[in-house]
Amino acid sequence: MRVLLPDLPEFRALSQHDERGVPGVTFDHYRRGHVPDGEADGVVLWLTDAATRTALLATPGVKWVLTLTAGIEHVQAHLPPGAALFNASRLHDRAVAVHALSGMLAASRGLHRFRDAQRRHHWDAPALPGDSGLITLDGAHVVLWGHGHIGRNLEELLAPHGAHVHGIRSSTPTDERDEMLAQADWVVLLLPSTPDTRGIVNAATLRGLKRGAWLVNVGRGNLVVTDDLLAGLDSGQLGGAVLDVTDPEPLPAEHPLWDQPNVILTPHIASTTTDLVARGAHLTRDFLIDLQQGHEPDGRVTAGRTY
Repeated sequence: MRVLLPDLPEFRALSQHDERGVPGVTFDHYRRGHVPDGEADGVVLWLTDAATRTALLATPGVKWVLTLTAGIEHVQAHLPPGAALFNASRLHDRAVAVHALSGMLAASRGLHRFRDAQRRHHWDAPALPGDSGLITLDGAHVVLWGHGHIGRNLEELLAPHGAHVHGIRSSTPTDERDEMLAQADWVVLLLPSTPDTRGIVNAATLRGLKRGAWLVNVGRGNLVVTDDLLAGLDSGQLGGAVLDVTDPEPLPAEHPLWDQPNVILTPHIASTTTDLVARGAHLTRDFLIDLQQGHEPDGRVTAGRTY
């Protein structure tokens, strides 16, 4: 079995003749702008550009593709006919959940405001506790819009903070969904980008929220209509937003979201950890061993699914 892997030390170690390696598999390595010649049985996609990804998916003989991402929208249109597709949402679930919780805690304690005050060298203490605007998550109603692996991780992390957690799934009736959103203090977007979810948070959605609710987006930027988000922030309908993803992305330097005082922005790094590449290589090793042993690896994407 010949497999194409990212050209990174952690993945090169898979060819070693020790516990890190995968015996019986021939590896070749790609990098941006370079795809090895010849046929391959499988491709592990990660950390490359669109042109290289397209070239990799055009490799002759490919029977399966493992994308070490949770989303698959960047792969499906170019998947070789008959090839099986696997994703790696389990590689990112915990870190994304931790990032969402971190943003919620930072926002509830006003850390973004105090960081801005620190930059101005200003001691921004409220005159009275009631004027602070600072809260905890105790008793807050948190709606997880998308209640899969990340949602279950986040629900577990929220439990010690006393929040009331509600999950919206694709099967949730519209009236039940709208009722949950209307009661929410926090709405956390955990959805993939699909034709059904793009722009799902728009002016009408925001009008249906409790005034002052916060929005957290660690899904995809195009879930939210950005102009409607800005209008909701300016009017006070939204209390604020924690955004790891935006539309457009990357966010242009002159974009008005940068200057919103109650927006916390991070550059699509919710799943990033110092050991992410090592964990990705370990997942790849387990995946290949499953294949060699005739087992179905985790993460197979059912035909017709958009995530």
